[in-house]
Amino acid sequence: MARIAVLGYGAVGRATAARLAARGDELRIVEREQPSALPPGAIFQTGDAGDAASTNRACAGVEAVVCCIGIPYFSKVWEKAWPQAMTNILEGCTASGARLIFADNLYMYGPRTSPLREDMPLTSFGSKPRIRSEVTQLWQRAHEAGRVRVAAVRAADFYGPDAATSVLTAYGVMRLLEGKAAQLPYPPDQPHDFTYVPDFARALVSLVDAPDDAFGQAWHVPNAAPTQTLRALVQLAAARIGVPARISVLPTWMARILSLFLPVIGETLEMRFQWDRPYLVDASKFGKRFWSDATSFEDGLGATIAFYRKEPGRRP
Repeated sequence: MARIAVLGYGAVGRATAARLAARGDELRIVEREQPSALPPGAIFQTGDAGDAASTNRACAGVEAVVCCIGIPYFSKVWEKAWPQAMTNILEGCTASGARLIFADNLYMYGPRTSPLREDMPLTSFGSKPRIRSEVTQLWQRAHEAGRVRVAAVRAADFYGPDAATSVLTAYGVMRLLEGKAAQLPYPPDQPHDFTYVPDFARALVSLVDAPDDAFGQAWHVPNAAPTQTLRALVQLAAARIGVPARISVLPTWMARILSLFLPVIGETLEMRFQWDRPYLVDASKFGKRFWSDATSFEDGLGATIAFYRKEPGRRP
């Protein structure tokens, strides 16, 4: 039984906390506002990664901190909030001696034409990719200096039960269940790896349990094979639901026009490189060290559909 703090209680934080609580770990959930429900035995503590004092309290007295925080998807917000949050979390873990497991994404690699590997250099491209590179450098320097032991667990675009902000979930599964056409905001016909949220949580827990030699580096979460396109996955979901696979796609030119009126669409434009070419993730390093049996799309979409049939109103 370990003492663990989970910072952030979105889809990944909830799945990770549930997995840790189920095996009896002493669990602290840290979020700005108390969730409506917590895993059995978990305690809640108010906290904000943007505030140094509350982050120190969140990290105190635990052996591991799992960072699953999310920050509003605006570059101007990220510019200040992500470096500040990572700095505060690193300071909190330094003070307490806790190891840090960071639920990360893949933005820091920038545009690539080959499968993403953990040893690729960091990018200076754009805003959000550049900011994630800077955040990566913060934890790398802290680890190299011996201040704190850090491991980054990096996932592709994710989907799954109770993951309402996922492109595949929100714009595909939910709409199909409502009898509507899937409404895809990105080009849907390139092979694209997706991470199933429970697999992401499983990978994070694998690092919680790992010895110190697994720290000071990044690990890619295994994804279901074979890789599928977004269109193919929506078609698979439609077949499982029993509805026609009606799909509409937002063209890039229209996205650029809409971005003039809807800032959130503008925020996605610099990330089109994830969708205009094959977006593949090499997770062989993780597979050799831990496990590689990622959940199949058939099982993952089945569980996602079952969840939103039961919870049709569960929206972001």
